[in-house]
This record gives sequence, structure tokens and C-alpha cells, in this order.
Amino acid sequence: MKLREIAHSRTGDKGNTSNISVIAYDEGHYPLLLAQVTSARVRAHFAGVVEGEVVRYELPSIAALNFVMTQTLGGGVTRSLALDAHGKSLSSALLDLEIEDDLST
Repeated sequence: MKLREIAHSRTGDKGNTSNISVIAYDEGHYPLLLAQVTSARVRAHFAGVVEGEVVRYELPSIAALNFVMTQTLGGGVTRSLALDAHGKSLSSALLDLEIEDDLST
């Protein structure tokens, strides 16, 4: 299934760094997020976009993850000619990630 089936997302930016939050619709899906939406998977999903590191922060009290991705926005809003200089479309792209619908795999 697609990540978008169990979570929604929001992005932010500062310079050449993007952050993406992934928030479970139902807190019962948080263990799936923890197990399957890792920094390594997010970095691989954004191969060619993220040139720096991807750090994952866990927020269990709100069933959310926050990913901070460095060297992602082509130099940042004031330095990039990219159509999406703020990286707002990255949240939609991340929600396209395929995940398993249970923890047994």
C-alpha cells in the first residue's frame, strides 16, 4: 500500500534543508511508520534529490515522524531556479512510498 493510505505529511524549509513530517491518521499505524519509514528508505526514495544526510526524529506523543534532509533544495529558495524551490511537493512524493500493511514482513 502507499504511505498516503495511513498518513499525511507537511514540509518546511530553511536554506538548503527540507523537513518533512509524516503523521499517522490513526495512532495504531505509528508502529508501521517506525518500522518501515526509516532514514535510509527516505534517502533512497529521494535519490538524486537529497545530496546530504537524512535524520529521522520520532514524535510518539503525536504518532509522527519528522525527517530533516540537508542539501536538498538546490541551494535554497534564493539560490535555486527549481520550480518548487521550497520543496513543498516533496511531501506528496514521500507519501507515494510503498509500505507493507503489517509488521510481519
